[in-house]
Amino acid sequence: MQRLVYFLYHVRYEDADDEDVKLIGIYSSHEQAELAIEQLKNKPGFIDYPDDFQITENVLNQDGWVDGFIDLPE
Repeated sequence: MQRLVYFLYHVRYEDADDEDVKLIGIYSSHEQAELAIEQLKNKPGFIDYPDDFQITENVLNQDGWVDGFIDLPE
């Protein structure tokens, strides 16, 4: 049986080459992650960017990056 967890991020894009990513927490349900957003969205650092929260669903004990890294041409 797959067990799911939910990562909550706040991602603010400064420009095309710069982003500010904060991992807020890992939750046992989507609803718990949404509750965290409700508690945080009016706090300093988040109040000006309330739409920049992201919730991602992940499978517990499963690798997420299995192909390795690639070099991009400059």
